[in-house]
Amino acid sequence: MALLLNLMLLLPAAGGVLCLINPAKEQARWIALMTSILTALLSVILLAGFDRAEAGPQFVTALNWIPGINAQYRVGVDGLSLPLVLLTTGLSILIVLASWSIQKANHVFMALYLFLMTGMLGVFLALDLLLFYVFFEVSLLPMYFLIGIWGGPRREYAAIKFFLYTLAGSLCLLTVMLGIYFITSELDTGNTWDILALQSEPVARLFAENGSHWTFARWAFWLTLICFMIKLPAVPFHTWLPDAHVEAPTPISMILAGVLLKMGGYAIMRITYPIFPDAGEKFWLIVSALGVIAIIYGALCAMAQTDWKRLVAYSSVSHMGFVTLGIGVMTRSGWDGAYYQMIGHGISSAMMFYLVGVVYDRAHHRDINRLGGLWIQYPRLGGWSLLGFLAGMGLPGLCGFIGELLVVMGTFQAGSQFNPITTAILGSVACLGVILTAGYILWMFQRVYMGKPRAEYEHFPPMQTREYAIIVTLGIAALVFGVLPMLVFMVTHGTFDGVMRTLAIGVGG
Repeated sequence: MALLLNLMLLLPAAGGVLCLINPAKEQARWIALMTSILTALLSVILLAGFDRAEAGPQFVTALNWIPGINAQYRVGVDGLSLPLVLLTTGLSILIVLASWSIQKANHVFMALYLFLMTGMLGVFLALDLLLFYVFFEVSLLPMYFLIGIWGGPRREYAAIKFFLYTLAGSLCLLTVMLGIYFITSELDTGNTWDILALQSEPVARLFAENGSHWTFARWAFWLTLICFMIKLPAVPFHTWLPDAHVEAPTPISMILAGVLLKMGGYAIMRITYPIFPDAGEKFWLIVSALGVIAIIYGALCAMAQTDWKRLVAYSSVSHMGFVTLGIGVMTRSGWDGAYYQMIGHGISSAMMFYLVGVVYDRAHHRDINRLGGLWIQYPRLGGWSLLGFLAGMGLPGLCGFIGELLVVMGTFQAGSQFNPITTAILGSVACLGVILTAGYILWMFQRVYMGKPRAEYEHFPPMQTREYAIIVTLGIAALVFGVLPMLVFMVTHGTFDGVMRTLAIGVGG
C-alpha cells in the first residue's frame, strides 16, 4: 500500500510531463483525464485498505532526504488527510472535464494543473515539516500561471496578488520552521522536522505556558496561523480571493474553492494547534472571533454583489469562517464540524462556480441584473442549480448543513471550557450568518433563474452532455454527503480521538 500511495503522489507529475513532451498536443486532454482517473482509483484502493480504528498515519514511507539536517521524505495517510485526498482526486476528474473546451495552449494548461494536483496531494500526505513546506510552495506556482495566463482581463493583477499574499504567509511558516528545528536540538532525539514527533509530550513541555519556550510558542502560533489563514482565507487576509476567483477560468475557480482553500484549514488542524495547543487555548477567543467576523462579513459582502462569480467568492469567505470558528473553540464537535464543512464546501462551491461558468460561456457576462428566466430556457439546469445553491446555503439534507450545525453546537459546548456567555454570543452570531446566507443565495437565484426569460438569451446553445455530467455528479455528491455524514466521520474518528488527546481536551468536548 505504501508503494501505491507514492505512486498516487507522483502519477500526476508524470502525467504533466507527458502532456508537455507529447508531440501530439491535442492528446493532452486525454492524458490528463486518464491520469486523474488512475489517481482517483489509487486513492479508492487506499481507502479500501485503510484501518479506521488506527489513529496514526498508515502506509508510511520514510527515506533520508537531506541527512545533514535530518529531513526526510516521509509521507503517509491518516483520518485527517484521507477524505481530503479523496476530495482532491475525485474533483480532479471533473476539473479536467470542465477544462475540455480550453483551446489556448491546452497541453500547457493540463500539465500545470497536474503539477498543481501533485502539490495538493503532497500537502495532505507529507509527514515531514520541510517536505510539507516544499509541497505547499509547489502548489503556488502552477496556480499563479493558471490564473495569470488563462484568466480574465485583470488576470495579471489577480495572479500577482495571490502570489504575494501566499508567499508572505509562507515566509511566516518558514520562520517558525527554523525556530522549531533549532529548539528541538534540546531534546534527546535531536533536531527534527517530523510533524508527529513535534506533537509528542517532550515537545509539548517546551511550548507549554510554563515551558522554556512559551514566548516562541505564542509567536509561532500566530505566524503559522496567519500563513494558513491567508490560504483559508480568513478576514482580514481574504482580499486576494475575490479577485483570483473573478479572473480565474471556471475550472481553476472550482479547484481553488474546492481544494486549495482546504489546505489552510487542514494545516491549522495538522500543524498549528497540535504543536502549540496551549497557545491555541490562550488565544481561543481571538481566533473564534475572527471566524465569526468572516461569517458575517463574507455574507454581507456577498449580498452586496452584482457580479455573480464575486458573490460566490465572498460566500466562500463566509463558509470558511465556520472552519475558523470550529477550530478556534477547540471542542470535538467544533473540529468535526470544521472538517466536515471543508468537505461539504469543497463539493458545493465547485458546483456553484461551475454553474456560473456554464452561464458565462453563453452570456459572456456575470451581471446578475442582466440575467433572468434561465429555468424556463434550461429546465434541467434550473433544477440542478437549485440543488447546488441550496447545498451552498446549508439546507438540511445537503452537504452544507452538517458542518455548520456541528460548528455551532461545538461553539455552545465550549462554554464548559471557556466563558459560557462569550461562547453563547459567538454561537448566536454565527447562526445569524446562516440567515444572511439564505438571504443572498435566494436573492441571487430569484434574479438569475426565475421570472420571464430574456429575448437576448434565446440564442443560447443547448447544454452539452459533458456539462450535465459534471453538474449531476456534484449534485449527487451534495445529496449523498448531506444524508450520510458517517462516510466521512467513520474515516476521521480514530485520528480525531488522537488529536483531541493531543490538545488535552476530552473527546466529549
